Amino acid sequence: MNTPQSPLLVIVSGLSGSGKSVALKTFEDLDYYCSDNIPVNLLPEFVRDVLGGPTENSPKRLAVGIDVRGRSDLSQLARWRKTALDHSIDARLLFFEADDDTLLARYADTRRRHPLSHLGLSLPEAIARERELTAPLRREANAIIDTTKLNVHQLRRRVITEFALSQESNLSLLFESFAYKRGVPAEADFVFDARVLPNPHWDPELRSLTGRDREVREYLDAQADVVRYVSQLQDLLDTWLPKLGSETRSYVTVAFGCTGGKHRSVYLAERLARHAREKGWQDVATFHREQE
Repeated sequence: MNTPQSPLLVIVSGLSGSGKSVALKTFEDLDYYCSDNIPVNLLPEFVRDVLGGPTENSPKRLAVGIDVRGRSDLSQLARWRKTALDHSIDARLLFFEADDDTLLARYADTRRRHPLSHLGLSLPEAIARERELTAPLRREANAIIDTTKLNVHQLRRRVITEFALSQESNLSLLFESFAYKRGVPAEADFVFDARVLPNPHWDPELRSLTGRDREVREYLDAQADVVRYVSQLQDLLDTWLPKLGSETRSYVTVAFGCTGGKHRSVYLAERLARHAREKGWQDVATFHREQE
């Protein structure tokens, strides 16, 4: 287990289309310094520069994406990772995968090109070749996550619960926004209804924006009902979340719903996540179901 001062490196790898970008975004939400598509031969110097900073404010947690896009010998990673461990860097490898049918369907949905398509391979051939190339990484992985049956929300939960817990707290928080017309998230521990608040949708200048945009935030910040609602939520969560942290659970989802999952719920999720960080919670992430 790390002390708060111990440098931590999480190497995110696996098959294209299996969820690596979602994982890196989750680590970024958890205040890791993140970088994607680092060639293996450049990784040692990069890690030294980031984690070996001379000041107290230098990052102590780093997540990097390593995969076939770097076009380097991935088998080097096992040797370099051992060297990192010998130098007191806690280097962990997280490998993502999914079955072929799922990967094919995801590529069909997004119409993205596979990173090995430049070799003139068909998509099934590219997936098979990538499995071969990443096999050394899979063998070395601390954790293997099969995302075949996971949606984005479940994947973020899995990353935070199993791999991103800080050492200062045994509870990770996810603040989620959603639209009631698509149903309440099944994983939510707390659900708050934002439909009682003024709706920016009815302002033509705000309709196309989301709760993350400055104009929407300023509009809602100026509403007396919103100020009161937020204050009461902060008091409630400040009182009860620490008590949940003393139990044998590691993860809590706080969900906010509105009509379209675009303005009020997004605003509240971001606002309460920021408040949680200000109160000292270490592992805090947001997820906007209708926006991601």
